Amino acid sequence: MILEKEKKHNVYLGLGSNLGDRGENLDNAIDYIEERIGEVIATSAFYITEPVGFESANQFLNAACRVETKLTPIEVLQAAQWIEKEMGRDVKSQGERYTDRIIDIDVLLYEDVILDSADLKLPHPHIHERSFVLFPLAEIAGEYMHPILHKTINQLKDAIVPPTSIA
Repeated sequence: MILEKEKKHNVYLGLGSNLGDRGENLDNAIDYIEERIGEVIATSAFYITEPVGFESANQFLNAACRVETKLTPIEVLQAAQWIEKEMGRDVKSQGERYTDRIIDIDVLLYEDVILDSADLKLPHPHIHERSFVLFPLAEIAGEYMHPILHKTINQLKDAIVPPTSIA
């Protein structure tokens, strides 16, 4: 994978929070993304969703954003992890064991890059399974073609059950 360092690249991030003031957490994360990753070009509405993969009394607020960045995919991941830690997320989920979180930032798509490393998989391997990702992402990238599944985000979204509601 060869990327031009000075060229701006489109990266799509998924955001989630189910602790504290969830809306404020997402807004703060977006501010940090502007500072650390690049210009936020578009942000979806905030969606209220049920936890997936674990039990919790706390519903999530989820969103997606499109960012123009000069960072590489790994640098985007490192910046997202820095933001999570800065905002108070102590423990990252281990494997398929999920927990409540102040903020979660996932790198969903980076241009048409396909990457399978120990640290980062692109596109995110669960995009097509998760309404809390697909519905916000479809707002800002509905016609984006998934580089592996060869379907648009809208086509993937139309194949699953919608999230609880829009905040």
